[in-house]
Amino acid sequence: MNIVLLEPEIPQNTGNIGRTCVATGTKLHLIEPLGFRLDEKYVKRAGMDYWPLLEKETYISYRDFKEKHADSTVYMATTKAGKMYTEVAYDDDCFIMFGKESAGIPEEILVENPDKCIRIPMIGDTRSLNLSNSVAVILYEALRQNGFCGMCTEGRLHRLSWK
Repeated sequence: MNIVLLEPEIPQNTGNIGRTCVATGTKLHLIEPLGFRLDEKYVKRAGMDYWPLLEKETYISYRDFKEKHADSTVYMATTKAGKMYTEVAYDDDCFIMFGKESAGIPEEILVENPDKCIRIPMIGDTRSLNLSNSVAVILYEALRQNGFCGMCTEGRLHRLSWK
């Protein structure tokens, strides 16, 4: 799986998303400009000691990303989509893109990819969920559809054992 953040603005969100990516074996793709430096303490604090384990790649622009992954399937998470994130079949090598916290993915990009736009349902006038929560919701649906391949699916107690 691949998570793409288009111009993320909040370092704590990116740190949290990085940690989720490490825990799921997912690669993180970051499209500049970023609203922070990757070596900022807030990114590292949110990502904890997982950050050095993160497989990540940065791109100088959306065009750069698009050129490098021209033949890939890229789903675009947006509150503007009509299709729910549960209505698509995710390949294990697909990309799921999320826009910056303040504005999402630009509509110019969305209208070029209408069949790849997906949304998380919400009640009423709720504008959006937190970016790291949105990534987790959609990523885990994609992982579920692929059988949580390679992931530990059984919990273990630390001091006691299950009866």
